[in-house]
Amino acid sequence: MGRERTVDALRAVAILGVVLGHWLVTAFVATGDGLRVASPLAAMPSLAPISWVLQTLAVFFLVGGYAAAKGLRPGEPWGSWARRRTARLLRPVPALLLVWLAAMAGLIWAGYTPDTLRGLGKLVLSPLWFLAVYGALTALTPAIVAMWKRLGLWGAAVPVAATALIDLGRFALGGPEWIGWATLLTGWLVPFYLGVAWANGALASRRAAAGLLAGGAAATAALVAGAGYPASMVGVPGAEISNLNPPTLAAVAFGLAQTGLALLAREPLGRLVRRPRVWAGVALANLSAMTIFLWHQTAMMAVTIGLGGAAGSLPGLHTAPGEPGWVAARLAWLPVFAAVLAAIWTLAKRFERPRREIDPNPKAVPYISSVTAVRTRTTIT
Repeated sequence: MGRERTVDALRAVAILGVVLGHWLVTAFVATGDGLRVASPLAAMPSLAPISWVLQTLAVFFLVGGYAAAKGLRPGEPWGSWARRRTARLLRPVPALLLVWLAAMAGLIWAGYTPDTLRGLGKLVLSPLWFLAVYGALTALTPAIVAMWKRLGLWGAAVPVAATALIDLGRFALGGPEWIGWATLLTGWLVPFYLGVAWANGALASRRAAAGLLAGGAAATAALVAGAGYPASMVGVPGAEISNLNPPTLAAVAFGLAQTGLALLAREPLGRLVRRPRVWAGVALANLSAMTIFLWHQTAMMAVTIGLGGAAGSLPGLHTAPGEPGWVAARLAWLPVFAAVLAAIWTLAKRFERPRREIDPNPKAVPYISSVTAVRTRTTIT
């Protein structure tokens, strides 16, 4: 049985969205004694629609649920399942942490302020929350599949309702803020559960996908316009409420819309990835999904710090994101970030997959036929 290439294409789109999103909405402002992390969304709220395009985490969890459900082996003990699946996520993390321990020591020696180090460290570690939640949901896949078999699509209403009750407690009833962190599981369980449903034959019709898109978009608009949720689907420094940290009911509704759009895109994406060059790019992104995800912030920071001392304050790199000119300048830096990430990738990709998973047989089914021959298993499947 061949791969579902559409799932790989959706994962590649999600990776691209996360990378470009972080590169475009994260700014470093030179302060004279260090760098301050800022966001153009704080100074220019009209840019919020950028977050609607580039905040693609729901698509990650959708394809994660699909792949996890497809990867279940009948009769496999739960402990063996959890170890096998989470090992793929955690394998590249130690290399990142070791590199940044050394980098932090060097930055301390170079005289960077504690505030700067704290801001950089937060950006390095922030992707790890995704791994924790994704790993937890992946480990719970047997239970989620059992829930699907019992409740069907109605099961998705359970985490939606749980997220709504948590938001009600936080925002309307004056409950403690810490209860909001429970939505890391309830909120992202929604697209993950729908991915399990997709893997089990549900959501196959365009009508179902269109319903998710229309209903999710309408609910998101109502929550933003009538319930005071932010328009931005990512966190904005200084904002009272973040839709992402932790995810709110608005983020869940937005994720439903994204899920519907992703399912509607299956057929055109399927046609697109039949082209060898397109499939090669999709395959490469999937083979290195965790490497790209974990190191893309490092690439951006390496360019920012590396050019800070040598070239002074550069537009779009060290200047305050307060006007549209900053966006144009930042766009010009994206190819530089990408080049540095590619260089990091050549060194870090070896930590993502055990050597035994590489197939040296050039006659094997090629994942990237024009570049190399490897097995068609991906890092997050």
